[in-house]
Amino acid sequence: MSQPSNPQAQHAPPREPARQTGRTVEMILLIFAIGVVTIALIIVQAAQGQSLTWDLLKYVAAYTVLFAIAHLVVRRYAPHADPVLLPIVAALNGIGLVLIHRLDLGSGPRGEEISPTEQTNNADQQLLWALLGVIAFAVILIFIRDHRTLSRYAYTLGLGGVIFLAIPAILPASMSEINGSKNWIRTPIFNIQPGEFSKILIIIFTAALLVSKRDLFTTAGKHFLGMDLPRARDLGPLLIAWLVTIGIFALENDLGGPLLIFSTILAMLYVATGKTSWVVIGLTLVAIGVTLFAAGAVLAYQLFPHLQVRVQVWQDPFATFDTTGYQVGQSLFGLATGGLFGTGLGSGRPNIVPFANTDFIIATIGEELGLVGLTAVMMLYLIFVMRGLRTGVAVRDSFGKLLATGLSFTMAVQIFVVVGGVTKLIPLTGLTTPFVSYGGSSLLANYILLALLIRVSNAAREPDPTKRRPTPKPIESLPTQAVRQA
Repeated sequence: MSQPSNPQAQHAPPREPARQTGRTVEMILLIFAIGVVTIALIIVQAAQGQSLTWDLLKYVAAYTVLFAIAHLVVRRYAPHADPVLLPIVAALNGIGLVLIHRLDLGSGPRGEEISPTEQTNNADQQLLWALLGVIAFAVILIFIRDHRTLSRYAYTLGLGGVIFLAIPAILPASMSEINGSKNWIRTPIFNIQPGEFSKILIIIFTAALLVSKRDLFTTAGKHFLGMDLPRARDLGPLLIAWLVTIGIFALENDLGGPLLIFSTILAMLYVATGKTSWVVIGLTLVAIGVTLFAAGAVLAYQLFPHLQVRVQVWQDPFATFDTTGYQVGQSLFGLATGGLFGTGLGSGRPNIVPFANTDFIIATIGEELGLVGLTAVMMLYLIFVMRGLRTGVAVRDSFGKLLATGLSFTMAVQIFVVVGGVTKLIPLTGLTTPFVSYGGSSLLANYILLALLIRVSNAAREPDPTKRRPTPKPIESLPTQAVRQA
């Protein structure tokens, strides 16, 4: 029997199967999202009695190109990232584009509004903001190759977040106030809401601080009533940043920001320390704050009339239905009209609700897609949050764990606050629905959040560098060398 011509092949180790990165799955899910958005746009056009025009093709083409670019960037610079995150965002952003376009068709003198206004073209503007969001998304993935580099600039980013948040508070109302909340920077060209970006910077700062002082948080301090209390000098930077942030939000008449930041920091504290006592301390502070607020309710109402109006509307929107309660009351009527399966895309009257494309786009979804459609959208957010938390569990470094947890948890809290305000579970806060509502600040900031989460996800899913070892070669294939004896 003849011997093999290549003796090395007899001892060659078997090749390891190629690791699946998930990019093919991501591409298939993106194609599915594009198909759903295209069909939805056609349904809206038909329901509104509009012919299929080039404008519709413009939306589909621009939407497809944007997420094709985002997919290629992820494939090149984060090849091991979670393949579900980007398609979920594509679906949510596409749903938002469809609904905003639908509200544009219902604007103007078409009988859908009680007070008809001029025709709006907010869908075109939303596409522009989506383009800027994808550009920011790509820039972060290209230039931030390791999420841990952000921890080096924690204090700078935290200070920048607080300063950026404080700018509207020091500006005159003519340059910072919209709908009673003084949390905008208004310019002749565009308006920007700095709080959307500040929350991300504060999350990065909190994650880095908790990692750097984790041992002190878990070991130092006094033991009181079965709880380990932190030392003031260890908790000082975080507490000061939070108090300053709350003070700024108080000056800006903003309710959602403090709840969002406080709950996110509290969750990150629990993840960093693993101590239930920290949650108890945080909830105790909340209870004390609520008690003090109740005791000084009259004074608070005098200082913040905007807060007074929102609490009254929350208690009974129909008592002032003709004035301040109209928005919440009409949104409840819209949700009731939608019922289980909705009136159908383009067949309802969501334009009756003021700010239906921003603060109350959830009411638009509930009216035209019903409880089933609204539940499907909420499930997309739930999957996004779960995949983000899963990334936090899987990533190997502590900073990445806290960063992914903070980014995911803030998304969950924001959805709770938005849906709770629209359904009258809690007072209105002015927060927008991520990736769905019309608005540049929210969309741009959430694309930055997505990029950071994908960067951490890539680190969590990539092969462990410590396990990369060269395959030992067979003895007969090693090179020989003549050694001269000394």
